[in-house]
Amino acid sequence: MSANSDAPVNPFDADGAFRVLVNGRNQHSLWPAFAEVPDGWSTVHGPCPRQDALDWVTAHDTGLLPR
Repeated sequence: MSANSDAPVNPFDADGAFRVLVNGRNQHSLWPAFAEVPDGWSTVHGPCPRQDALDWVTAHDTGLLPR
């Protein structure tokens, strides 16, 4: 299977800058820095490289269950 150069790029897999978002249930999400933060979410870290955002979530997210 060959890669299709016309295929859209998933911004969540890109090497650009990311933000770490959190919602009222203390759920975290990686979000491309260029995209508008959705209602109900706020930035808690970033913008920064994707790996830095992942490292922040690993260090600060306490689990999968919301508060």
